[in-house]
Amino acid sequence: AEKKQMEIIHSIVRVLRLVKRDALEPEFIRRYRADVVTSPAVRDCLHEIMDEDAEWDRMTAARTTVEDLLEKAVMAASAIGAGGDIGEAGNEDPAEVVDKLQQQLEEAQASLDESVNEEERLTAELAALKEGQDDDDDDELFGDDDDDDDDEEKKAKKAKIPEVEAHLATTQQLLHARSTAVVSVANSLKDAEARVAALASGGSEAGPQSQMASRMCQSKLWNSSDYRDYLSSITDYRHATDVKGYLNLIGEGNDAIRAKVMGADASDADKTKRSRRFDRTFYRTCVSEGLRNICYKFVLPPFRAGIKLEDNLSSATGFVYSKELPGDDSSPHKWVPPTVPSSPQDFASELVGSGELVLLSATMGQSEADIADHPEFKDPLRGCRYVAAMELAYEPRIRRHLRSIYRNNCTVSTRPTAKGRTNIDAFHEYHGLHLIRQKPVKEHFPMDEQESERRKMGCTAEKMKEVDEEAKKQEHDSCIQYLRILKAERSGDIRVNVHLPMIGADSVDKAWFEQDDAYWNKRENQDFTCLLSEIEKVYFPPDGDTDEWNAERRKIIRLALTQFILPQFEVEIRRDLREAAVKKGTEEAAEALRKMAMEGPLRPNYMITENRFLVPTGDLKIVGFCLATEKKEASYFSAVTERGELCDHLAVPGGTRVDDDKMREKVVNFLMVNRPAAVVVGTGGGVEIRMVARKIGEIIAIATERWNNRHLQRDDEDDEDYEARVESYRQMYSGGKENEDEDDDEDEWKCNVDLVDDNISQLFGRSVRGKKEFPDMAVNLKVATSIARHAKDPVAELAYAWSVASDAGVFGTEMLYMNIHPLQQILPKTLLLRQFERVLCNAIAQVGVDFNAACNQDHLHGLLTFVPGLGPRKASSIKQALVRIGGVIDSRKALLAKRLLGPNVYNNAVAFLRIRPSEELSKDLQPLDDTRLHPDVYNRNSWAQKIAIDALEMGENANASSSDREDMQNTALRNIMKDSRKEIQRLFDDTKKEWEAAYGPTFNVPAWDPKVMVPPESWHDKVEELDLEAFAAILEEQGNGKWYSQLLMIKWEFRLPFQDPRKPMEPLSGDSDRLFRLLTGESDQTLCPGKEVVGKIIRHSDFGSRVKLEGDVPGFIPLRNINDDHVESAEDFVTIGEVVHAIVTQVKKDHLCVDLSLRREDLNKLPSSWERPVSLPRLDNMFDTKADRKLEHEKQKEREARLSAMQLTSDRNKRSGDSMDVDGNGKSKRSGRITRRACAHPAFRNETHEVVDRELREAGDAMVGEALIRPSYRKADSLAIHWMVRPGAIRLIEVQEEDKDTDASIGNRLKIKDDEYGSIDELLGRYIAPLNDRVEETMHHRKFLDGLEDEVDTKLRTQKSQNPGGMFYNLCWDEQHPGYASLRFITSNTPKSHAVGLSPDGFVWGAKTYSSWDRLLNDFKKNPRGPHKSSSSVSSSLQDSSRPATLPPPSRPAESSRPSRWGSKSSAAPAPPAQSRWGEAPPLPPQNGGGWGAPVAASASGSRWDRPPPPAGPPPSFGGPPPPPPGPPPSFGAPPPPPGYSRPPPGAPPSARDYHRAH
Repeated sequence: AEKKQMEIIHSIVRVLRLVKRDALEPEFIRRYRADVVTSPAVRDCLHEIMDEDAEWDRMTAARTTVEDLLEKAVMAASAIGAGGDIGEAGNEDPAEVVDKLQQQLEEAQASLDESVNEEERLTAELAALKEGQDDDDDDELFGDDDDDDDDEEKKAKKAKIPEVEAHLATTQQLLHARSTAVVSVANSLKDAEARVAALASGGSEAGPQSQMASRMCQSKLWNSSDYRDYLSSITDYRHATDVKGYLNLIGEGNDAIRAKVMGADASDADKTKRSRRFDRTFYRTCVSEGLRNICYKFVLPPFRAGIKLEDNLSSATGFVYSKELPGDDSSPHKWVPPTVPSSPQDFASELVGSGELVLLSATMGQSEADIADHPEFKDPLRGCRYVAAMELAYEPRIRRHLRSIYRNNCTVSTRPTAKGRTNIDAFHEYHGLHLIRQKPVKEHFPMDEQESERRKMGCTAEKMKEVDEEAKKQEHDSCIQYLRILKAERSGDIRVNVHLPMIGADSVDKAWFEQDDAYWNKRENQDFTCLLSEIEKVYFPPDGDTDEWNAERRKIIRLALTQFILPQFEVEIRRDLREAAVKKGTEEAAEALRKMAMEGPLRPNYMITENRFLVPTGDLKIVGFCLATEKKEASYFSAVTERGELCDHLAVPGGTRVDDDKMREKVVNFLMVNRPAAVVVGTGGGVEIRMVARKIGEIIAIATERWNNRHLQRDDEDDEDYEARVESYRQMYSGGKENEDEDDDEDEWKCNVDLVDDNISQLFGRSVRGKKEFPDMAVNLKVATSIARHAKDPVAELAYAWSVASDAGVFGTEMLYMNIHPLQQILPKTLLLRQFERVLCNAIAQVGVDFNAACNQDHLHGLLTFVPGLGPRKASSIKQALVRIGGVIDSRKALLAKRLLGPNVYNNAVAFLRIRPSEELSKDLQPLDDTRLHPDVYNRNSWAQKIAIDALEMGENANASSSDREDMQNTALRNIMKDSRKEIQRLFDDTKKEWEAAYGPTFNVPAWDPKVMVPPESWHDKVEELDLEAFAAILEEQGNGKWYSQLLMIKWEFRLPFQDPRKPMEPLSGDSDRLFRLLTGESDQTLCPGKEVVGKIIRHSDFGSRVKLEGDVPGFIPLRNINDDHVESAEDFVTIGEVVHAIVTQVKKDHLCVDLSLRREDLNKLPSSWERPVSLPRLDNMFDTKADRKLEHEKQKEREARLSAMQLTSDRNKRSGDSMDVDGNGKSKRSGRITRRACAHPAFRNETHEVVDRELREAGDAMVGEALIRPSYRKADSLAIHWMVRPGAIRLIEVQEEDKDTDASIGNRLKIKDDEYGSIDELLGRYIAPLNDRVEETMHHRKFLDGLEDEVDTKLRTQKSQNPGGMFYNLCWDEQHPGYASLRFITSNTPKSHAVGLSPDGFVWGAKTYSSWDRLLNDFKKNPRGPHKSSSSVSSSLQDSSRPATLPPPSRPAESSRPSRWGSKSSAAPAPPAQSRWGEAPPLPPQNGGGWGAPVAASASGSRWDRPPPPAGPPPSFGGPPPPPPGPPPSFGAPPPPPGYSRPPPGAPPSARDYHRAH
């Protein structure tokens, strides 16, 4: 074990040396430096080692900063003659101290001047870059047009602005630090000079210097030598910051004393004002009044308490009172708290009488009422206790060890909010997270060493391994759980508290989860005995003291804990929990991406029975198919060549079935022309696509049969007809080739159809790269092309998605919209993208890159980005350089010879670049240029050639020319590789024969792997006969280094040159769970037994009723489940077209169907009584099931009442329709009465205006941006949308219902003015979500001011008064009309305004809608008085700001709606989304009150009944292909969608069904 540990340490050291000194990439080290980095564990964790090294550098930098701060503090103490008090050896000559300080001041001032100059330079550079970017003051009125079509120079400047701004911010921070350092040194110099002057004049140090030294009490606070030793021993960044915080605290107190005693210049006060913390004002006042000196007359100095605590907790013998400190005449009594013979009252009275204790400090900052309510404010020792408590709480050793105790005892609890209690049931995404009670925090972190040793004591090696694995699993599960908790907290469904064990959580009248925030926030309710007892051991006199003085010390400890330590530790623990959860979450997401990247190309069915090592998949022709989700859109077949280039396509017009007679013949001809190896069908078509795939399979069978039998003469054909048919085939399907028979007679065309996940392809179809590559093609055709490419090479499509940079220059942002991990939206995008990049680098390093193909084909170019040593910019530069020299290279040598790569980049990258034979490269290539071998072993050294020649026993001709020698070497290489390939075939045949002899014909041919399943002794190829280990030893003796691992690589590359390590793509037909999720968008979380769903009866059968659920999921209600009574016929209880509420009893994923029940018994069952799917996260051990049952019973009563009301409505509708079941069109007749709706959508409420309105307002910020719907009580066929624009401001929108099945159902068509929507989800996704985007875009515009209209007008007047010739304008919210912005401007003396409406398309000013604020403002600057109108219209846009806008009220429902259960969206500011043309804003604002606020998007579980809205919100939820993401980025702060995304045109809006399938 010790030897293995040393090997790991040495390997880590070598890795860091290779990375930092030799600039080698991790993937290169992993594969080509195994002889140097000998530990496999280290090679597998290279990135983790580099991360730890970066963290170490961060810690050492912090430690260096603290050491500098310590030296400044030492110098400041020496300046006043207190150097000896802090452990400095001897007292320096005051004159020498002055000289040192003067030198330090000069150096600090020079550094400050350097920072000032740099700040000025960066400010000027930033101003130059921004010049021309803003459009504020260019023309006479407001400026020139700020057009979006910037030239290249402008774009380059715009891209550089963030970099310069970041540099400027860093420089300003450095400037602040250096200015603070100058002030500190200047103060010390002033003190030292005053001391020298005092000595020179009077020969004594009495006076201000002595008074300062007395009040500062340096000897009581720290020992310089001790802290230097402590700093050198720490290895944690946080411990270094603890020391820094303590020194800064002492420094602030000393500065306050200096200002009090010496006086402070106004300039000095201004310089240090920014560094002062407002929460330390009372502390600085108390210290300046000399209370520090008083408090240490009865309490132990904090640094000595810290040393005692450290020894007690870390030493076996505990603290020893004879301990001595460097430079200190330590005696045992210094380690004991001072005792005072008198009582605290007498002690304080004596000090007050002498004038040493100032009473003002005890009541400073408190009002008379506060003093009357709290008598302790009048306690004269209160200020002393405050000083002692704060300095004790900041002492680094105290914090370090109490932090460890706190983490071991701290717990986390969750409780549902009012919103959560309404939304969360047993089927909710957050169930199991909302009632976690006092779960130990330590479960979220690696096991403590002491705990690990305790558990492993007396265990065997296997048991120890089990303990380690169990601890890792517990840590992983807890971190992922906390990540889900953060998501639930962000949505407003739960509250999270981090605390020590609570006291009295369960009271008589309230359960623990019902306690209010005041209880949880009161730290006196926490049991912090574990901390209190440890401090009391070191803070109290060991021999005891009076109860009164111990009470004073106990007050100090409790004050330190409750006011300083616990609040700060809670913040730290929350941050640590989040960081740990994010780390595990990003690792899990990266692992999910790794599985996607390491999925190999699709192998057609006819190759599945072959072994991929013997019959490689190769480059095949593939046809992709994308089914349109709208009847008006066309579906497409897309054929790609062996290289992935689009060569042909076929459109299936909207509304046309693929198996129609005419269409079938077109598809057959299309397939015979292209003759693909497979047809891959994307799952984005939803449930319907499975039937379409079957029909395509039937058409493929017709096409293959017709093609393979084209030379057979049919019975009904004569010779002439046969010849004519053969000729037509030759002309049509072979391009008129004369030798078609010779080429194609031998091979039989085989083809099959497969369903594939088109998640990546759907993104490509709507991305900027898709528009750039295929600018004139339909979206579905681009999707079909990408589906075919993805089947050929999945990792290439992933790399292609990474290759586009965002507006901020960040690559990979498109990947944030892929369905990679269900929690990716809450993970920080920078960390997530970094992990994704590492995964893709690793995958592509394993697979390799065809250099010429990647440089000549856009869709493969992204692969170059992830070659070790390259990157997006180097890859782009290489591509351009290759075009200039002819487009291809014929060897790896040429990469260096033609200066495509520099030496260092070449060394890192070349082994991962393949030079493969192609049509452009006709001459013989170097065989090893298409292997994983590095040129070091066959170009720089000829070891690979020597191995081949020796294995074949060819011998070398010393007199041969260099070209002849090279030809002979290449011949030897080809022959040895052929010999090894024959050996692989022999091993396969022997293994198969041996297996079948023992077990029969059950040998798994595709799974046979010669590298894994063949023992070394079974190999008998020629290269196996060589002793490569001996050859490596000879090379090492000759001084060539260690090469054994690469010699072994030579042997395996001879056998399997650049063998693809990826396993072939698994067909979806074998994974029913995944197929069900992809086709329906549902998972076990969103659709499981016991879930209440809504569906429509579509037909009856003898066995039950067929139901179509929301999202087009097929459902079936067996006869036995239609009613509690005996059922003879389904028609007796339910009618076709009826909307029913049912309970899921079984999910049949193999059949893509759901069994349902309408039985009252099933409807009334408690949700928790249904079996929980095993795929869902298990309930935590600390989950309070008793509390959960209590909440469930409360909700069950409400549910039963709701179901009873719905049953009454249904019965009433049936009774009224007994004599008139259907109308002339076959639909149920309507009563026309306003009624409750049978709708289970989470955004729907069967409530009145007042109830919904109150619910929204009470929810506050959590509901901002949410839209809730309820029946309108003005008309029977209308709904009222309540959109909460900001807290307390609600806009009402009327929706007309059309094509209603019953009075209680929601209309099949929902209309807002002229815009039509297919469902509530589509309404929210296409209308409300874009409105939220407009709100967010407005709030983050540079001209927006978040204030009242009067405040904006005041600012405009001020600007006008300062610059009378200028014109000024700003944006704010219209206070009278929620949903409208106010464009306020001033031209003379009176501010004026325009009302600007918000619509899903953009911003409405007058009769025109603008896609962005900048375009609207450009028109405004051309015509400030208002938009151009016809002569008959009256201008009402221009208004005097002193008079409210008089706008006619539109027709609208006078009601409101209730909070959504979909969660909330991040308020992070995205880039303006692409222009939408879905929906249109009403021309005039409504008259209800309200205002604007940040939008909140929907997020919850992914089901139709409890899932996010359509894609105008965040990226798609986990489990379905991504729809167009025109809206804002994910809630966790993901970047905006790639430029170029656009929604479908108004004529073809996506249906709700497609949205749900995609989500």
